[in-house]
Amino acid sequence: MASELIEQKLALLPSQPGSYQMKDKNGKIIYVGKAKNLKNRVRSYFKAEHTGKTAELVANIHDFEFIVTNSDKEAFLLENTLIKRYRPYFNIRLKFSGSYPYIEITNERDPRLILANTLKHDHGTYFGPYPNVYAASETLHFLEMTYPLRRCNGYQGRPCLYYSMGQCLGACWRTVPQEEYQKNIDAITRFLNGETGKAISDIKKKMKRASDSTEYELATDFRDRLKFIDQTVESQRVLQNDHTPRDLFNFYMDKGWMTIEIFFLRQGRLLRQQKETLALADSVKEELESYIQQFYSQKNAQKPKEVLVPKNVDTKLLAETLEIPVRTPVRGEKRDLLKLAAKNARITLEDKFRLMELNEEKTTGAMKEITDALKIPHGYRFEAFDHSNTQGSNYVSALVVFEDGLPNKNLYRRYKLRTPTGQDEAKATFEVITRRYTRLRDEGQMYPDLILMDGGEIQLHSAEAALRKLDIDIPVAAMVKNDKHQTADLLNSRGENLFLDPHSQGFYLLQRIQDEVHRFVITFHRQLRTKTNLSSRLDEIAGIGPKSRVKLMRRFGSLPKIADASIEDIEALGIGEKVATLVKVSVSAMVKSENKKIIAKRKFEKE
Repeated sequence: MASELIEQKLALLPSQPGSYQMKDKNGKIIYVGKAKNLKNRVRSYFKAEHTGKTAELVANIHDFEFIVTNSDKEAFLLENTLIKRYRPYFNIRLKFSGSYPYIEITNERDPRLILANTLKHDHGTYFGPYPNVYAASETLHFLEMTYPLRRCNGYQGRPCLYYSMGQCLGACWRTVPQEEYQKNIDAITRFLNGETGKAISDIKKKMKRASDSTEYELATDFRDRLKFIDQTVESQRVLQNDHTPRDLFNFYMDKGWMTIEIFFLRQGRLLRQQKETLALADSVKEELESYIQQFYSQKNAQKPKEVLVPKNVDTKLLAETLEIPVRTPVRGEKRDLLKLAAKNARITLEDKFRLMELNEEKTTGAMKEITDALKIPHGYRFEAFDHSNTQGSNYVSALVVFEDGLPNKNLYRRYKLRTPTGQDEAKATFEVITRRYTRLRDEGQMYPDLILMDGGEIQLHSAEAALRKLDIDIPVAAMVKNDKHQTADLLNSRGENLFLDPHSQGFYLLQRIQDEVHRFVITFHRQLRTKTNLSSRLDEIAGIGPKSRVKLMRRFGSLPKIADASIEDIEALGIGEKVATLVKVSVSAMVKSENKKIIAKRKFEKE
């Protein structure tokens, strides 16, 4: 059965062609498909009975995304590109099949026209890829007959059969002037770039003559040739004819919100998209320019060779800031891609508005259900806390914030606790509540309408004690779990169970909040524990002081990565050759020892 999120997204799917990407519970793409009608195709996964692999796929789907295209053919090509990039588990058939072919003019003294399975760095001229292999092959054959280059193996002292048939310029028996080749190369290039009018007109005339003289088989052959040309040379706006790495930005704005759509174009293909919806605080122009600058200022951000933006954006300013060309396309394929990005941005923003409408009643109602059960005024912001530690060490707390029933991850916070000793939940709660609300009070920030503690009466009463000391009045409740560590109920300030209906929207919201705060604190604790363990192991190595230890932790992050690094990589951090060699040897020994322990443990568990 589809989840509530999926049900909502299914209702918002457009009836347009495109590619869809199914995701598992970890957000990993496990299947990529294409559809003439996204609404009908994606809905079919969840609204029909399935068996075998399809049933297994559907059971693993927790979310999906989609990219709208201009035609079914573009969707087909985009599907192939995404499969090659993400290698989804369930795309067995397409994942292991060959790539779609290209038509290549080879980079040789006597160039040839060939079908190529992959793009190579051989300075040849590539066109495609083409989803219909047979159509591409037939179009290639037409070009060989109409604009011949070389089809033989080269000089052999006598004309080859292809030369006699007019399908080779004669490299088999003479030196062909470069000008002869170039004339036909230019004609082929124009043809494959879409200038097919003259060729199609000639074929239509031949087809009519054949039909008029009752040579129907020949007329059928000409008709098929027209079909193959159309399928091969038809405009492919998702793809680029040149292979310059580009990022393309466009947007759609409405009701004070803007969705920015980014297309990442690599190797002549749309490899992936990214989109972000944000509330406008300035003009659209200023917001977009600021977003693009911030986008490339992020750590590990990779700049392309060119950035494409819509009109009215200050391309000169962005180019100076980014130090790469920034252009606004006004015609052709790039302009069409810009329109396609705007189209996807519009669909995303409109979907957001419709989702907001769908969710408003459920989320607002769920929050009211909780506040009514606690007999406190209705509010819109809940803050929840949870703790984690390892036998009293690496004690941490985390805070998540839900507004109008939805998580606001920008307001999440993490805390390394200072005061707890052992596994004292009361001290941990008292410290984190004191630190959080002292800061809100001193900075004049808004308090939440309800504080939720993940735990029982100990956490509940400790939080209330901290608030009393600060002279702050905020209602507090505790989320309790059953023996299976699942959300069970809510405790009010007197420590009483409220017995919420487990099938109500309020209970579902409580469940989401408790799961989210637990996930957030556990993730933080694991990261901290990994760093602490790495730090302590590095301290065992002679010659590694605090500064070198920090450099190694920041650069590599784990013992296996240090073991895999070269001595030169370690030296590049400013560590001497002898110490770098010692680090390499020592860490490799540590990793080897750890691996032996893991293998021994697994062997013991099997026995």
